[in-house]
Amino acid sequence: MTAFDAIVIGGGIAGISAAAELAREMSVLVLEAEPQIGYHASGRSAAIFIRNYGNDTLRALNAASAPMLEAPDGISNRSLLSPRGEMLVADESELAALEAYARDATGLERLTSQQAVELVPILRRDCIAGAVIEWDAQDIDVDRMLAGYANALKRRGGRVITNARIDGLSRIGAAWHVVVRGDSYLAPIVINAAGAWASEVAEMAGAAPLSISPLRRSAAILPAPDGHDMTRWPLFASAAEGWYAKPEAGKLMVSPADEDPVEPHDAWADDMVLAEGLHRYEQAVTVPVTRVEASWAGLRSFAPDRTPVVGFDTRAEGFFWLAGQGGHGVQTAPALAAMTAALCQGAAPAIGDAITSAVSPQRFGC
Repeated sequence: MTAFDAIVIGGGIAGISAAAELAREMSVLVLEAEPQIGYHASGRSAAIFIRNYGNDTLRALNAASAPMLEAPDGISNRSLLSPRGEMLVADESELAALEAYARDATGLERLTSQQAVELVPILRRDCIAGAVIEWDAQDIDVDRMLAGYANALKRRGGRVITNARIDGLSRIGAAWHVVVRGDSYLAPIVINAAGAWASEVAEMAGAAPLSISPLRRSAAILPAPDGHDMTRWPLFASAAEGWYAKPEAGKLMVSPADEDPVEPHDAWADDMVLAEGLHRYEQAVTVPVTRVEASWAGLRSFAPDRTPVVGFDTRAEGFFWLAGQGGHGVQTAPALAAMTAALCQGAAPAIGDAITSAVSPQRFGC
C-alpha cells in the first residue's frame, strides 16, 4: 500500500490544478481513468475567459482567477490569455435575454447593428435588434495551462497515474483506501474531481447524495467564410444562448449551445442536435453552412444551483468535493485550486468567507 497526504480522483484541469497547488505542502497522487489527463471536458473546452460568464459567485471566481491566468508564475513563462472579445447579438425575441445579461455585467459596451456587422461582417444586420461586447474576453491556451499545471505538480513531487479507473473506495480508520487494478493507495483526504462521474465517485465513497448532472455540449468546425479574414473577429453568440461561434485556427467553431442531460460517457455530437443548432446559427448570418469538417461533444457537469461544489462532505470524513464547474471549469480553475489547497490544509481561502460558503457542499446539507 502506498500512502499520500491526498488523492485526487480525476485528471482534468480542476484535478490537476488543485493537485499542483496541494503539492506545494503535501504529497499528492492523481488518479485519471483515461489514458491521458484532460481527456474529457478540459480537452473539449471553448477555451475563452469571459469575466461576466455565470452567476455572481462564478463571476467572483472568474475575477479571482484572472491574475494567475494573466501572469501564470510557475505554470508558464507568459500569459495564458490572448485578445478575443465576446459579442452577444439579439433579435427582437431575444432583447429581454440580452438586457438580463447586461444588467449585472461590468465592462460591456453597447453596439449598434452597424457596429456589430463591422466586427463580424457575416452577421445579418436586419436580424440585430441589440448587441453588446465584452472587449476584455480573452482566449485561454488550455493545452499550455494543463501542461503547465501538470509539470508543476511533478516538480513538486506529485504523481499522476493514468488508465486508473477506481475499483474500490472505502474509509478504514483514519485513511481512505483507493483500489486501482489490485493496487491500494491510502490518504486521509480524497478529492472528488471526477467531473461527469462525480456523483458515482461520491456514491462509492458513501458521501452525501449530491446530484452532479452531466449535460452534453456539441460543437462543429466549419470552413472559414470565403473572402473574410477572421483574425480579429470576437466570439459572437445569440443572447438567448441558441448558438455561438468562435474563430479557431483559421476555421470557425460553431456550437448549438446545447445542454442535453446524459449519462456519464465519452460524449459525441448528436447529428440532429448539431443540425438544429447550425440552422439557428444560419438564420443570423449571410453565409450558409455547406460543410462540417469535424464535430465533437463534451460533458459540462452542474450542481442543482449551477454553482461549483467545493469543500469537505459532512457525512464522509476526509471526502472533498471539487465538482459541478459546468462550462466554467477552465477559467475558474486557478481560484478553485487555491481554495482547495487552503481548505485541505486547514487554512482560510484568500477569496473570503462569502464565496467559500457559496460553493460549500453544506449549502445542500452535504
